[in-house]
Amino acid sequence: MTNTAAAKGMDLRPFTVAFPQDELDDLRERLERTRLPQPAPQEDDWHYGTPNSWLTEALETWKRFDWRKVEQRLNEHPNFLTEIDGQTVHVIHARSPHAEATPLLLVHSYPGNVLDFADLIAPLLDPVAHGGRAEDAFHLVIPSLPGFGFSTPVVDRGWTIARVARAFDTLMRGLGYESYGMHGSDVGALVGRELGIQEPAGFLGSHVLQAFSFPSGDPAEFEKLEPQDYAALEHMQWFQSVGGYNAINASRPQTVAVGLSDSPIGQLAWNELFVNFGNGTSLVPLESILASVTLEWLTNTSASAGRYHFEEGRIEREPVVNPGRMGVAIFEDDFRSIRTFADRDNTNIVHWTRHEKGGHYAAMEVPGVLAEDIREFFRPVR
Repeated sequence: MTNTAAAKGMDLRPFTVAFPQDELDDLRERLERTRLPQPAPQEDDWHYGTPNSWLTEALETWKRFDWRKVEQRLNEHPNFLTEIDGQTVHVIHARSPHAEATPLLLVHSYPGNVLDFADLIAPLLDPVAHGGRAEDAFHLVIPSLPGFGFSTPVVDRGWTIARVARAFDTLMRGLGYESYGMHGSDVGALVGRELGIQEPAGFLGSHVLQAFSFPSGDPAEFEKLEPQDYAALEHMQWFQSVGGYNAINASRPQTVAVGLSDSPIGQLAWNELFVNFGNGTSLVPLESILASVTLEWLTNTSASAGRYHFEEGRIEREPVVNPGRMGVAIFEDDFRSIRTFADRDNTNIVHWTRHEKGGHYAAMEVPGVLAEDIREFFRPVR
């Protein structure tokens, strides 16, 4: 494998994350003028959605939040902008000190951005410094999905998961990598599965946190279920009861984005999944949530980030089986993938692990555990 962008002729423009002070001042002034809704009756809890009690605490922390420290952290590794398929794409390209490291594409979640991986970068780049082995090191390519973060503005329609997968393969080739693997959660997991379907040359497999496979209606499938699988089905039902953002993004993403783009506290409340995906069990630190929401606010990307639900909901194609090498890491308080359904949709699952601690945003909750799971999946193909 090679490692120079020049080898493939990709035009990479160095990029530094640095927002004007007047934009940060405007955010702070808006936070000072926050008007919360009338609280829910009886208990001000998560029953109706994001509660005032949580928002009040988060708001006071946000007013004191030091965004410049986040910028410094983002700029610790080289950032670039490039053009792929007519779209500006932002990418962090962090090379390991170990020359023979395996190239790894990291694809973030919704809601989320490249900050999903802030605590995962160091242990993957240099496992020796974290008590591991040099042969487990990775060169990291961390792009912002088109419409997220600095991969904006979105210049045309039709950015589906399949199109993103093709664009990110182009990115890896442009960076000079002839072979690579990937890891992702949420949208990232869907991109990983799509890469398996597309089978680009040298693809080492997708390590994901979710295999989004559901019952087909065939009664025979249920005969293979274990008790833990029924618990997973209950979790799916719970999430459907609180996942209204899916329906809104899939139908009117531009409408809801008007409020989100004008109210930072509205943006924070809308991104409740960071807190509530595991029904009150999330381990994502408040500082990490505020960093991610601040980035979305400053880049004004709530509308374009939400369009993926819209675009995916309008695809007309028959179900496709993924033949690519795949690993699934299941965390206790996340969507719990069910092996029977996953094997039906993916024929080459070679790695299946369960972890008792962590959830949908495991990279921010238990980065050390996730880093080791990623290493384990890729060891056989290095």
